Amino acid sequence: MADIRFPNESNGYREARDKLLQSETELRAHIEAVAKERRELPKGGQLKEDYTFDEIVEGRSEKTKLSELFKDGDDALFIYSFMFSDDMDAACPMCTAILDGLDGQTPHINENMSTAVVAKVAAPILAKFGDERHWRNLRLLSSKNNSYNTDYYGELDGNQMTTANVFVRDGDAIRHFWNSELTYQPMMEGGHMRHLDLIWPMWNVLDMTPQGRGDFFPSLRY
Repeated sequence: MADIRFPNESNGYREARDKLLQSETELRAHIEAVAKERRELPKGGQLKEDYTFDEIVEGRSEKTKLSELFKDGDDALFIYSFMFSDDMDAACPMCTAILDGLDGQTPHINENMSTAVVAKVAAPILAKFGDERHWRNLRLLSSKNNSYNTDYYGELDGNQMTTANVFVRDGDAIRHFWNSELTYQPMMEGGHMRHLDLIWPMWNVLDMTPQGRGDFFPSLRY
């Protein structure tokens, strides 16, 4: 281990920091162990149907099937379910904050797999919102006219839910691989579900500070 010391730190600080470092090292190992367990999941169920989504492409409305979201050569597809529907007053600020960050990472992710964002709002409204947020890389699709949201838990009892799914190609079939099922587990003390923290830099940065997450939640505008 590197013998790290910062200017004017006390012995008490260094002792506590070294103890924390051990915990951080153990957490890193556990995160990798969980990722390995996730990668080794057996085959999931075959896709219920080849859902048809509505998508705005160069100003025109087009029909796109889920199978067409896989780029040539890709065997994995990540779909984020965006809490935004015609009966909501506005898009979910939490989802929006996640997608603000994911938009910048998408070109890198797309070198390894395919990605898409699905919401149960009309395609023109979804595209307009994306333009207003200056999203340039996210592929935005409307699930308003299919049952994808309810089938893969982007909606529960009529309520839109924040969740993500991964699908894989298995020969000629498409199978479900993973869902962020922590969405449906009891909340942790403090009200944070943490079900998508691994793709959300905002919370991870706040967790590095003395105040932590506190009672902050993102807004659509500041």
